[in-house]
Amino acid sequence: MADLPNLANLDYVGRINRAIDHITRNLAEPLPLEEVAKGACFSPFHFHRIFRGLMGETLASFVKRVRLERSVYLLSHRPGASLTEIAHACGFSSSSDFSRSFRGQYGVPPRRFDAEAFRRPKRDSMRESTAAPGEGPRLEGLPVSANPDGFEARLRDLPARRVAYIRVTRAYEGGVAGAAARLTSWAEARGLAGGQWLGYQWDDPEIVPLDKCRYDVAVEVPGGTQGDGEVGVTDFEPMRVAELDILGTIDLELRALHWIYLGWLPTSGYAPAHQPMFEAWNGKPFAHGMERFDLRIQLAVVDADEPL
Repeated sequence: MADLPNLANLDYVGRINRAIDHITRNLAEPLPLEEVAKGACFSPFHFHRIFRGLMGETLASFVKRVRLERSVYLLSHRPGASLTEIAHACGFSSSSDFSRSFRGQYGVPPRRFDAEAFRRPKRDSMRESTAAPGEGPRLEGLPVSANPDGFEARLRDLPARRVAYIRVTRAYEGGVAGAAARLTSWAEARGLAGGQWLGYQWDDPEIVPLDKCRYDVAVEVPGGTQGDGEVGVTDFEPMRVAELDILGTIDLELRALHWIYLGWLPTSGYAPAHQPMFEAWNGKPFAHGMERFDLRIQLAVVDADEPL
């Protein structure tokens, strides 16, 4: 989203973000324009124009893209699922409809798609961009199950949570720290800064183009809290998470994500839930700047044999 200087536009951002939250959580549903527009309190005509102006793509293009990106994620992490199951979980009417759309986007049908080969170049790019000056990336050459950092995942059951958030689009181009500062000021003014601080994104940067990745800076707030302008409010249902500690630089976090997805998850008896990957900060976000992170990553999981 472009920078929006006036309050009317900030209100539009909040309403479009509510629509995006609804879409992301309900990819298996039909998601007609009228329903999505109603949730954002716009007429369908005005919603279509405002959504395209803020997001740079039409609602139909956005929904189709997110559904296909979700299907790549499922092909990566739910290898036992059938194409019909994946198609229905991503909102396609049939496996043939899914296959046609998938081939149009990725050039091959889903049965022939090599998810690892697709993800590897983006993973390598991120790995290289976060390597310390003069050092090679520590992920390079490691077997998928290698764990030189001694990570240990523990399971936790989290209760339902309400969060206030500011969404950053094109998050890998910057803007996250500024959003955290604005949300901190908003929360402090309302006596809400003592809640659990979170960062999360629904988009997997190994699948989604970096300029399309959205990141939310958030703080847990009491029930009944309402948003204001660019600050939105959303609810997360109770969930089980695999959690591990991070105290170090961004490359340490990337190694942790590599290990939990490719080392721990395949033999855990669990599969990723349809939830974002959370960063749960110990204290306020970026308390140590961008060079040292003190947080826990939380991967929401379900039993591996649970239906999609």
